[in-house]
Amino acid sequence: MSCSENTNVDPGDRLEALDDAVAAAAFRRLVRHLRHRHDAQNIDLMGLAGFCRNCLADWIRDAGAPLDKEQAREIIHGMPTAEWKVRFHREATPEQMDRMAESLKKNAPAP
Repeated sequence: MSCSENTNVDPGDRLEALDDAVAAAAFRRLVRHLRHRHDAQNIDLMGLAGFCRNCLADWIRDAGAPLDKEQAREIIHGMPTAEWKVRFHREATPEQMDRMAESLKKNAPAP
């Protein structure tokens, strides 16, 4: 299970009617917030919400952005991934890994 497997798209959901410019502005604000909050580690985001910065990078590619994986991650991180890792990444603890594994199970589509 990954962060990209569960889209839960419902055509009747009012989110689908949201103006693309408004949705894009909200997305950019989220990305800028995550760029500011380097203390919110990807492993913690995965453990709590089942997605992280790297998932956002995957999602922009899934949406049609003509980028490779590294280019997409650089957009989300605001810098090359290697630099972001050196500056901000901390190794995950076994507890964080377990929490992430449990959280990812919740990403499965509802029956």
